[in-house]
Amino acid sequence: MRKIVATRRVLFDAAGHFHDDDGWAMASHLAISALMALFPFLIFATTLASFLGADAFAETAVHLVFDTWPDQIAAPIAREVVNVLTVPRTDLLTYGVVLAAYFASNGVEALRTSLNRAYRITETRTFWFRRIQSIFFVLIATISFVAISVLLVFAPIIARILEAKFEWIQPYMGTITVWRFTIASAVIVFGLFAVHMWLPAGRRRFLSIIPGIVFTLIAWVVGSTIFAAYLDTFSSYVTTYAGLASIMIAVVFLYIVSAIFILGGELNAAISRYLEARARVPG
Repeated sequence: MRKIVATRRVLFDAAGHFHDDDGWAMASHLAISALMALFPFLIFATTLASFLGADAFAETAVHLVFDTWPDQIAAPIAREVVNVLTVPRTDLLTYGVVLAAYFASNGVEALRTSLNRAYRITETRTFWFRRIQSIFFVLIATISFVAISVLLVFAPIIARILEAKFEWIQPYMGTITVWRFTIASAVIVFGLFAVHMWLPAGRRRFLSIIPGIVFTLIAWVVGSTIFAAYLDTFSSYVTTYAGLASIMIAVVFLYIVSAIFILGGELNAAISRYLEARARVPG
């Protein structure tokens, strides 16, 4: 009974603060910021990857970003992304790429603002510190994507060598699609831990952010599945929005994911508040 009361108190606290602190409006802001940051980030990353010799980066980046999206949403957007990324670019280290990195960092700033609100924290760090940290996040993500791109190029060769030397490993190797999905999922999990730990102001213990991340991952899968089923069965987006259908679907999907992400932060904050209140009660 006590656990039920505690669970209800935490959930009501998280949902109430999400509503009172304009969580839906923040989800909208985060969704649009993420969409606007996506192309600049991929353009910057592709240009840097080409400079480093990772010519297969565009395809890998598309898989890493969109493999965890429902196919109905990802397919049309992914085609346009590939069209943009395969345009030859020679402006590395010029203002074009610098601006792309800056605009990509706006998406990171939207994550920071959302989490500061969710964790009920007042930001005290300077603008320059926050912006440099956001650009650093963009650079780390880019370098990680490039490293994964190179790894996936050599993955079939490595797999054949391992299978030749260790026959027992063959059933566990899977296909390149399985590996891409696994890596994309791992990138999401690592990214969630990184942004919850270091983007908001203040300090958080590693264990304290796990409940919100677990909630985010589960709710993401459930929400994506339901939205994909809705698109298959009931959607009138194509007839309503015509050529804008794919972008409208992406916006709605990102809005759902953004609300889930913010609720994950709210859940962590609510649990921390409950535990602090319990610690103050004598006996």
